[in-house]
Amino acid sequence: MNATHEFEFRTSSVCKYNNDDPRCVEVATNIPGKVVVRNSVNGRSVEFTADEWNVFLSGAKLGEFDVAA
Repeated sequence: MNATHEFEFRTSSVCKYNNDDPRCVEVATNIPGKVVVRNSVNGRSVEFTADEWNVFLSGAKLGEFDVAA
C-alpha cells in the first residue's frame, strides 16, 4: 500500500495577495524529488521532477521566459 502524501504549499514571496485580486502562485517542495506549482484561484497544479524544476529556474533566471511588452 502506498502512503498518500499531502503537498504543503507556500505562496510566492512576491505575491501581492488581496481579496480584490487573489491570484498567486503556490509551490510545494516537501515531497522529495517533486515540485508542485498551483494556481491559488482554481487550484489547478502542475507537477515537476526536482531536475525539471531546477532547469526551469535556471532558464527563468537567465531571462529565457521574459515576455516582450
